[in-house]
Order: sequence, then C-alpha cells, then structure tokens
Amino acid sequence: MLNDMIALIQEQLDCGDTVITADTTFKGDLAVDSLDLFELGMAIEDNFGVEIPSEAFADMKTVGDVVAYVEAHKE
Repeated sequence: MLNDMIALIQEQLDCGDTVITADTTFKGDLAVDSLDLFELGMAIEDNFGVEIPSEAFADMKTVGDVVAYVEAHKE
C-alpha cells in the first residue's frame, strides 16, 4: 500500500524525482498547498476506493498518516 500511495503522490504532485517515505510531510517536505491537498485527497479517494472527510485529511501530516487511514477504512 505504501508504494502505491507514494507512486500516486509522485504522479499527482509531479515530483517523481523526490524521495518519499512514510515519514514525509505534505506541507514541510513536499510544500503542498491547500489546492494540491484537495486534489490529492480526491485522487486518493478515487484510486483506493475510500472516502476521506476533508477535516480528517487536514489532520494527516505525513504520507504514513494517509496510508494508515486508508488501510483502516478501506472496504
């Protein structure tokens, strides 16, 4: 799941040459703004078949946080 999430993030944010790990932060390491976060959230929902409320996504700081949420809520 982590590798699939990293590939999606790299594609969505056009940062394929950036090393991304579970500890990578969206705002600090990837410099993601609110529009990028919204679009990334939509892409994650579409690709992984899980709904992420915007307030829950706003609380997720790292790639690992998102992976944990998706794994816990995926059907």
